[in-house]
Amino acid sequence: MARKQADEIVIYHNPRCAKSRAALKLLRSRGIEPRIVEYLKTPPSQAEIERLLGMLGLEPRALMRRKEKTYKALGLDDPGLRRRDLVRAMHEHPILIERPIVVRGGRAVLGRPPERVLELV
Repeated sequence: MARKQADEIVIYHNPRCAKSRAALKLLRSRGIEPRIVEYLKTPPSQAEIERLLGMLGLEPRALMRRKEKTYKALGLDDPGLRRRDLVRAMHEHPILIERPIVVRGGRAVLGRPPERVLELV
């Protein structure tokens, strides 16, 4: 029987990231094959980023990789930037998005540490 869409588990994944690979391995070790979104190849829309932020209960900078060169190069540490500017930056430069993000239904967790993804299982 196919899994209902509400039960579908989605991982926003970067295969080059050790934490992301570990989270995916944890899910698979529980017999779960999530839908994988390689967000560097297919960046989430601004609306999707807002939806993820809402499910995570985070503000944009809390979901950003602030040590990334792009963060500094774009001046994203400027406190005068608006939320929509930060969300647009994540859409246009998905390398800025912290990973992995795992979603199930209306809930999401940031897989840092990777074991946090088990909260959704």
